[in-house]
Amino acid sequence: MSDTSSSNKISIGIMLAILATFIWSGNFIVARGVINDIPPISLSFFRWLCATALLFPFVLKSVIKECKAIKKSFFYLSGISFFGIALFNTFVYIGGNYSTAINLALIGTTSSPIMSIILARIFLKEKVNGMKVGGIILCISGILFLLSKGSFQNLLNFQFSKGDMWILVAAFCFAIYNTMAKNKPTGISPPNFLFIIFLMGTLMLLPFYFWEASQSSNILWNSKLVYIILYLGLGASVICFLLWNSAIARLGSGRTALFGNLIPIFSTLEAVIILNETFTKTHIISMILVFSGILLANFQQKAKSN
Repeated sequence: MSDTSSSNKISIGIMLAILATFIWSGNFIVARGVINDIPPISLSFFRWLCATALLFPFVLKSVIKECKAIKKSFFYLSGISFFGIALFNTFVYIGGNYSTAINLALIGTTSSPIMSIILARIFLKEKVNGMKVGGIILCISGILFLLSKGSFQNLLNFQFSKGDMWILVAAFCFAIYNTMAKNKPTGISPPNFLFIIFLMGTLMLLPFYFWEASQSSNILWNSKLVYIILYLGLGASVICFLLWNSAIARLGSGRTALFGNLIPIFSTLEAVIILNETFTKTHIISMILVFSGILLANFQQKAKSN
């Protein structure tokens, strides 16, 4: 591959990753904004049900044609559906009952890339150079600064809250998804791949949805809730996953995951504007550290391609 072609591939991958994170950022606003309207498992279930239904008419014929490849990769598809679809966002929505949207975005999206790089190094043998290590350190510093509220004494006495724990587990699930997505079966087209994992993830959530429905009050459906489910199903699911998987194919799982650090920047601005959440100096410093980390981790690799 020529230097120009390689550079274009990287540039397109970067643009796809940034666009995905911009659309994805609203997911954390939703997680916090609808806690009184719909339970977390139900929100996750209807999100993926919507995404599956939207894709169904467009992929039905091609899915039938690729049936053999899908059956051959059944266990792989089950695993990536379990971590990336059934668990990840469900845990984010559960965490939304205990943490602010800003904290959800900052903790979840900055810890997942670090986990992804480590997993990609262990299982995919992706290289980790000095610049990327420096970026990871800056990202970790930003997370710790946020969790400690800027106080070293708070850091020494720090204990994870229930919301922090849920979002960290969610981040680990998405890191597993990122790592597995790099080895997506070649015999399955991107739209069909998404349809299958969305469908499998929805089916995995179904028994838990019924359990939650039996334990909570009935959902009061209105136009606002329908629009939110549509945004999650179409924008944050179908469109974002297509963009993200395309970025992974061009940049690698570890490097693409670093762009997830852009989500808290978008989410924080949205949380302040939409949810009237407090934006403090601690958030600003944390964001600067995280954003510097992503720039540092990508600068050298981009420079080499020119």
